[in-house]
This record gives sequence, structure tokens and C-alpha cells, in this order.
Amino acid sequence: MNDAPPKDIGSHLRQAEVTRNTAETQITVRVDLDGTGQAKLATGIGFFDHMLDQIARHGLIDLDILAKGDLHIDGHHTVEDVGITLGQAVYQAVGDKKGIRRYGHAYVPLDEALSRVVIDFSGRPGLVMNVPFKSGMIGTFDTQLAHEFFQGFVNHAFVTLHIDNLKGENAHHQCETVFKAFARALRSALELDPRSAGTIPSTKGSL
Repeated sequence: MNDAPPKDIGSHLRQAEVTRNTAETQITVRVDLDGTGQAKLATGIGFFDHMLDQIARHGLIDLDILAKGDLHIDGHHTVEDVGITLGQAVYQAVGDKKGIRRYGHAYVPLDEALSRVVIDFSGRPGLVMNVPFKSGMIGTFDTQLAHEFFQGFVNHAFVTLHIDNLKGENAHHQCETVFKAFARALRSALELDPRSAGTIPSTKGSL
């Protein structure tokens, strides 16, 4: 029997559940920012589930995502709305941001591909993304939708995010390095810094 207390940051448990229902999608996202990388994913887009799994595994975030969308049209609404809902969940879970490192960055290779992601929990949404995908489709996943996912995320998590694919000839490898680097950068930014426990990492006093 495990009698360990729940992972609690001050008085804030870093978990959240968000549901988004529209005429196009019905989505529920649950996150635990202090998890072990467990994921339960069902979006109806196989490659997208594979990428979301990278976020959980490499970000050490427990992540449950159930999405039902108008895939008979295409994947646009589903992917974008998952990004929005995940952003909302992360924003709620992180709370007042006291004690977090705030900034995170990562370089991730996969064979010939190499990507760099830098994130700042700035309170200001912004995305700069340069990924020259070598193919328009990966399975049933439209590579243009990677941008829509991250745009939805930054707009609702209120983060600044820079994504650069530095090298790559295979679109699957390019996309996977982007999502893995994002996960690693996210993990770093959300880690608690014992030297600044209880303080907000900004000279403004708020983020």
C-alpha cells in the first residue's frame, strides 16, 4: 500500500481536466504535470496519437485525451481543438507559476533529422515555427496541422514557443523530433527550482 502524500506544490495540485464541446469536436483532456509519462489517447488520427504520446513520455506528463471530431471532413478541427484544450489544461494545472524554472529548451535528433524547441511560460502567447516538411502527409496526418496544434496550445497556455527543424529529409522524423523536443522543453520549464521555491520567476512579480 502506498501511503505517500499526493504531489502537491504548495497548496496547488498540478492537475487539471478540461472539456471542450463544439459543433465540430468533443474533447476531454486530463493532465498531471508531475506524472510519470503515462498516456491514454484516442483522437482518431493514428500519427497524431503517436505525437501526443511523445509529449507524455518525454515530458513526464500523465496525459489523457479523448477527442471526437469531424474527421469525415479532415483532421483540422480535431488537431487544432486538441491543441486549444491541452493549452487550457496546462494553464490551469501550472497555477500561479511560483517556483517553476519558466524557461526550457531542447535539441532532439532522430536519424537525419534535428529539431530545437524553446519555451517560455511568459504569460504572453506567441509562436514562431520553422519546419520545412518534406511531405504534406504522414499517414492520415496533414503536416500543416502541426502548426495549428502548436498555435492552439500557445494561445491558451499563454506561452512563447519557438520551434525550428534544423535538419531533416523524412517528414515523420522531422515531426517526431519537433514533438519530442517540445516535450523535453516543456518538462524543463515546468520543473521546480529549489533555489526559487515559492517565488515567481519574473522581475514583474507576476506572469
